[in-house]
Amino acid sequence: MKNKIAVIIVTFNGEKWIQKCLNSILNADCELQIFVIDNASTDNTIKLLQDFKTIELIESKVNLGFGKANNLAIDKALKAGYDTFFLLNQDTWIFENTISNLVQKMNENTIFGILSPLHYSADGINLDKNFGKYYQKKNLKNSFSDVEETEFVNAAAWLISKNCFEKVGFFDPIFNHYGEDRNFCNRVLYHNLKIGICKNAKICHDRIIKRSFKKDILQSKYLILNNLININEPLLICVLKSLKQVVGLPKYFYKEYKFKKTLLLLYELTIYFISNLISLNKIITIRKISKKGTNGIQ
Repeated sequence: MKNKIAVIIVTFNGEKWIQKCLNSILNADCELQIFVIDNASTDNTIKLLQDFKTIELIESKVNLGFGKANNLAIDKALKAGYDTFFLLNQDTWIFENTISNLVQKMNENTIFGILSPLHYSADGINLDKNFGKYYQKKNLKNSFSDVEETEFVNAAAWLISKNCFEKVGFFDPIFNHYGEDRNFCNRVLYHNLKIGICKNAKICHDRIIKRSFKKDILQSKYLILNNLININEPLLICVLKSLKQVVGLPKYFYKEYKFKKTLLLLYELTIYFISNLISLNKIITIRKISKKGTNGIQ
């Protein structure tokens, strides 16, 4: 039976990339429908999107973040009968056979809940720097010919099956921006599905990774949270691993920020860890929801 494919893109101030992204999708060699959720852009993004008459545009009046915005479109596409979902970042573009190759591999290997293409940088020659870390052989497990099994790949380009959403749920709304993809991957593995990188599909990701102290604090907190709600391990083990991160993450960032900011990071993470222990019932509730596979579903 032919797959009914929904391509889902979350935009926020994406005027620099969105035309190239959408045009590349429209040149794909398979039938699909594009859903775009705009997170209250303040630049020219909406006007550019309105020039694409065939897309389904959802305009949010507030910035919902990555996960919640995706959840809106996933829910809409599921209710419209779509069974295959390609989540794509606004600052990427694809090739003619990217989606069709991913769909073919997922149809051949239904144990996969998520398939990702190879992520190249904007030059189309070198792997995206962060993606390269996930693609190192030490992070990969088994090989399914053209598909390498992994425990995590970032959500810049995910092909997800309907079966995966039905088992795992949507993105957990506890995450605003950062961390939601790792949490989703953890839940995919818990529900006995696999995550793979398809070697005969590629995208280009046009991004410059900028470091900031504020961003590192937020991402560090979400790493701790992801550990606490990781249902692949018992809660006590998760608490101990999170405590280890409270100390380990500031040590990791010491070379970047030296003593004063490292001490501030340690303080922030300690307070965050303690606050989660105080509200441990909330953590337990999220873990129960994750095991049921109802995260983010209204």
